[in-house]
Amino acid sequence: METTAKKYNIWIIILSIAIPVVVAILFTVKIDVQLPVFLPPIYATLNAFTALMLVLAFWAVKNQKIALHEKLMKTAIGFSVLFLVLYVAYHMTSDSTKFGGEGTIKTVYFVILITHIILSVIVIPFVLVTYVRAITNQVELHKKIARFTFPLWLYVAVTGVVVYVMISPYY
Repeated sequence: METTAKKYNIWIIILSIAIPVVVAILFTVKIDVQLPVFLPPIYATLNAFTALMLVLAFWAVKNQKIALHEKLMKTAIGFSVLFLVLYVAYHMTSDSTKFGGEGTIKTVYFVILITHIILSVIVIPFVLVTYVRAITNQVELHKKIARFTFPLWLYVAVTGVVVYVMISPYY
């Protein structure tokens, strides 16, 4: 178990660094391709589904429905990965939309956006460690970190939807 945990730890570190770095690099790449779908409402919906899966998984674990909790968490991870792929694809093929609001609403938007972006990077190792502790049957350690991972990840998923709703009139 110790060797397996060390292998996972190496991957957690690599992915926690690589994902934000690769996303940042890909944001500088522009591809002159028109995608067949309008992606922002799709990836906002994926964020909403992620939030829903997280809430349902929380309910499931509180009601000792561990197998359901596991399926819901794997689904939440899948939605998050698909979100990230579509989000990066959109930003590689489209110019960023500027928020058109002014005054207080603009401040609110940027506070939500900035906290969303910062926490979306911070939550990566939390999600990975929480998942590894679950799949390696370290239940008590899983519970300890999940107390932090759940609200962070839920905040990121919900604020992703809020950011979309706030900027959508300006597309």
